[in-house]
Amino acid sequence: MIQVHVDLAVDPAKEQEMLQYFETEFRPAALQFNGFIEVGMLSLRTALMGSAPPGINYRFALTYESEELRQKWIAADIHQKVWGHMESMLTSMDYNVLLFDVAAARSVVTDTAR
Repeated sequence: MIQVHVDLAVDPAKEQEMLQYFETEFRPAALQFNGFIEVGMLSLRTALMGSAPPGINYRFALTYESEELRQKWIAADIHQKVWGHMESMLTSMDYNVLLFDVAAARSVVTDTAR
């Protein structure tokens, strides 16, 4: 399993538009592809230690079964369309893209007695 993190500088005037587009267009497009596990958009609250890259206010996180399957998503026409529109809401195209191997999986706690 792999996870990709992308630090984004979203135009503050377009934040709500970006979040709406992410939920209604980007996520549904990604769901169609074999190997897709999850995708999320994180809003930076603060840097608790060190500092965040200048201008970064969001982190995009995508989990796939494998890098090979993610590459098929990246090469698809629909990805070019939806990611291109996401980029139109950024103040900078100079963003980091980090690829991680998931070394330990997390589990969701379902015990409501805690």
